[in-house]
Amino acid sequence: MTTVPAATSATRKSRPQINLTVLRREQLSAHMVRIVAGGEGFGDYVNNDFVDRYVKIAFPQPGVAYPEPLDLWAVRETMPREQWPFTRTYTIRWVNVAARELAIDFVIHGDEGLAGPWAASAQPGDSLMFTGPGGGYNPDPSADWILLAGDEAAIPAIAAVIESLPKDARGLAFLEVDSDADIQPISAPAGIKVAWLQRRGVAAGDSDLLVSAVRESAWPDGRVDVFAHGERGYMKGLREVLFRERGLDRSQVSLSGYWAKGRVEDAFQAEKKLPIGKI
Repeated sequence: MTTVPAATSATRKSRPQINLTVLRREQLSAHMVRIVAGGEGFGDYVNNDFVDRYVKIAFPQPGVAYPEPLDLWAVRETMPREQWPFTRTYTIRWVNVAARELAIDFVIHGDEGLAGPWAASAQPGDSLMFTGPGGGYNPDPSADWILLAGDEAAIPAIAAVIESLPKDARGLAFLEVDSDADIQPISAPAGIKVAWLQRRGVAAGDSDLLVSAVRESAWPDGRVDVFAHGERGYMKGLREVLFRERGLDRSQVSLSGYWAKGRVEDAFQAEKKLPIGKI
């Protein structure tokens, strides 16, 4: 893990700090856990209008003395960057304003990573601190059909997109996972064909299943709206398919590298700001 937390261009106003309490943990599949959180701090959470809304979860560094109560923006203003809490970006799977709770889904790979192990052992009463939400995508209502593609990291966002679609929506969704134990129910309109691509032991980020599935599928007629998010190498492959092979306009595509094989998020976010890291 890099010793320098990721920088940010956000501000206290654009990404306010929200302090929630873990209410329950749910096992969705072999490698995905859902944390449902709420509590008194839910009143500070302001939803936005994007279906891919996400937050930056804060993880204070062990051994660093932070002022109490912890104010993330004050820390960024008064403490050296190497002492800032680490942040990890996660999609909000759903928000229930009436129940005053929201859900965030985490991919779990044993002790690997920072957020996954936390989610795997989280208990009711634990703190969940984040800034946000952000977001930037809504399905194009003028499109004839929608194409969705991603790996495990993108399942929460893709599922949220699918469940936001009108009942008469048409499209294709390609979701890459390790095995059938990772398949989870998604409430999709009848016209959305969901295909689960199984790596069967191949490491995430090393497969060609996702890119091949999008390249070789029979596309419906009409103008497509694309939401493709996931591992950086996958997204570079899909960029080739979508723009060079299929000739799509940039306005038709939401394409984002959520993570990069062999990189923790702090290093990956720094790389994305460089020319070599841009998708």
